[in-house]
Amino acid sequence: MVQQGIATLVVVGVGLIGGSFALSLKRAGLVGHVIGVGRTRDNLLRALELGVVDEISQDLAAVAPRADVVLLASPVGQMGRLMQSMAGKLPAHAIVTDAGSTKSDVAALFRQFLPDHLPRCVPAHPIAGSELSGAAAAQYGLYEKRKVVLTPLPETEEDACEGIAALWRACGAVIHRMSPAEHDAVFATVSHLPHLLAFAYVGMVAGKDDAQRCFDFAATGFRDFTRIAGGHPEMWRDISLANREALLVELERFRQQLDTITQQVRDSNEAGLADSFDKARAARVAWHQKFLREGQT
Repeated sequence: MVQQGIATLVVVGVGLIGGSFALSLKRAGLVGHVIGVGRTRDNLLRALELGVVDEISQDLAAVAPRADVVLLASPVGQMGRLMQSMAGKLPAHAIVTDAGSTKSDVAALFRQFLPDHLPRCVPAHPIAGSELSGAAAAQYGLYEKRKVVLTPLPETEEDACEGIAALWRACGAVIHRMSPAEHDAVFATVSHLPHLLAFAYVGMVAGKDDAQRCFDFAATGFRDFTRIAGGHPEMWRDISLANREALLVELERFRQQLDTITQQVRDSNEAGLADSFDKARAARVAWHQKFLREGQT
């Protein structure tokens, strides 16, 4: 399939993730026609104007019969409704994949709404993004040297899984496989928890009586720590609830760590603070060096 390209790609949610996927495949010459599907007509028209897609629709059920590949790049809270709208309308060969940040819930939704199409369903998660959204955020090269995690179902056919892997490789991505549960535990730790902390911290500052005074003096440290609090609220609401159990575990672990730091400050425990900071710094430096060696930015 991938060697000759795919005739029709349907991208549901034409923003940074879905739009960049479409642009990369267009540049690679692996897709003949891209249909963009979404709720907001202005964004779809912008995607058409920018050449991210070749056709637009607000009715997924109407275009699903023409799809060779469907990418669900919408917030995870919308995926059940979208899958339901495609049920019974997809060609038998069509592959359905997604770009959601949680996978156990997506796997369950595939089983609930597309039970007869499971061999062609490939849950996936591209590890790339920014606080930008909408069709104008789509860009070539977003996935260069980025990780994409596939979490195929037991029923997923290997050629469907490898077909999606090949498309992501054509975008420059590096493919990894995990189970849905393993994926969700890992990303609760390294992605979902940091976002919740950033949102909570900025919300705390914004709620202070002298909030504007604080913001006036915030500089690069504040910028670096809070960048991800500029993320899409609807998307992160859905992720937080979809990965609720794993996230609650990580929130409790963080609370315990915060309690430790709090006690060290309260006790003026110089040695304890220095040890906590030194261990954290060493772990962060080691991770960042590996991150740079892998060519990520």
